[in-house]
Amino acid sequence: MKPWLERLGLHRPELRAWAMYDWANSAMVTVIVTAVFPIYFARVCAADLEPGAATERFTLATTVSLVWVAVLAPLLGALADHGGTRKRFLVAFLGLGVGAVGAMFLLERGAWLPALVLFGLANAGAMGSFVFYDSLLPHVARPAEVDRVSTAGYALGYLGGGLLLALNLAWIQRPELFGLPSGDDLTPSQATLPTRLAFLSVALWWLGFSLPLLRRVPEPPAEGTPAGALRAVGAAVGRLRGTFSELRRYRQAGLMVAAFLLYGDGIQTIIRLAAIYGDEKQIPRGALIGAILLVQFVGVPFSLLFGRLARGIGAKRAILVAISVYVLVTFFAFRLETATDFLVMALLVGTVQGGCQSLSRSLFASMIPRHKSAEFFGLFGVLERFAGFVGPAVFLLVRTWTGSSSTAIGSIVFFFVAGALVLSRVDVEAGRSAAREAEAEQP
Repeated sequence: MKPWLERLGLHRPELRAWAMYDWANSAMVTVIVTAVFPIYFARVCAADLEPGAATERFTLATTVSLVWVAVLAPLLGALADHGGTRKRFLVAFLGLGVGAVGAMFLLERGAWLPALVLFGLANAGAMGSFVFYDSLLPHVARPAEVDRVSTAGYALGYLGGGLLLALNLAWIQRPELFGLPSGDDLTPSQATLPTRLAFLSVALWWLGFSLPLLRRVPEPPAEGTPAGALRAVGAAVGRLRGTFSELRRYRQAGLMVAAFLLYGDGIQTIIRLAAIYGDEKQIPRGALIGAILLVQFVGVPFSLLFGRLARGIGAKRAILVAISVYVLVTFFAFRLETATDFLVMALLVGTVQGGCQSLSRSLFASMIPRHKSAEFFGLFGVLERFAGFVGPAVFLLVRTWTGSSSTAIGSIVFFFVAGALVLSRVDVEAGRSAAREAEAEQP
């Protein structure tokens, strides 16, 4: 029997160090993006604004930050491949995100503009760092290990994000147990201290658990020759133009991108709108928060199970299994009525979310040449970010036409069905062969 670390795909130090960045970054995504900061922004930072205005400004900040990363990601990816600076760019985005999240500790009532600026910078730092983090995967994992390592990373991410969120919620709900100010006669600063400490804990967690990657994962070699900044940028721009044309050579990777943009848009729409949809259905907040924690902890074993499933039936078929569950989730959401319904829906999402996304990452990584990994993941990232706005837009459009959020959430099934159809046309072996041929042509 293989040692358990080998079964997980974490049997070498560099593999464990790489996967720990999922553990580090997911705390930011869980606490800042999903669970705690949006509520703090609405109730404290934007307490003096109309609820509608607060929501609009929050959405605008999110959009601007993601578009900014989407525009820069492919250019920086090409530049990183050319100069061998993937880890340097990762550190730059990491520093941006950690600094922004740490500064959230200073946010008080009425500080809606600084809150939006910091939230936008934190979003940009997280999403930008993931472009270069993902691009390191084919360099630390051998071809036969990619699926296991990718799913192990997602599992660690779910576990890390869930543990810190649970701890944060404990001291926010029961501050007296942690020696924090509690009671009725608190100043505004004392009342918000537990939540602001949660933001500070995310910054420290994110930075601290990123150190193994920075220390143990080697920087892949540069493809270009040393050059001045202007020459390097020029070379990067030229390579970026070539990336789009080269997708014709890597046709199967291009099909994989198209499929992921479709079903991935459905996934992101459910992630972003589930809490709002549940609140509209008058699901209690305790059930909403419990559902977020449920997704985190259920995602840990099921991410690993999907890695094993991929070894048995292949990553492509395993992703199709996950998409079929998402179709069920969509129909279940259409009929949502009670808190129990919402928790069951969260349970279904938790069984497939990590596996679907991690296997998509590893499958794409296996069909691109390793010497262009940052460039292609930059392009992958920009297309994913731009396409991520389509699902919510469709939701809003259908809701406007029909006046029914249930019908609007049901319409998202289109993204899963269309994505599955495109994915079914991907010839994985042909895609991998094209990537290896390109690598063999390198000097």
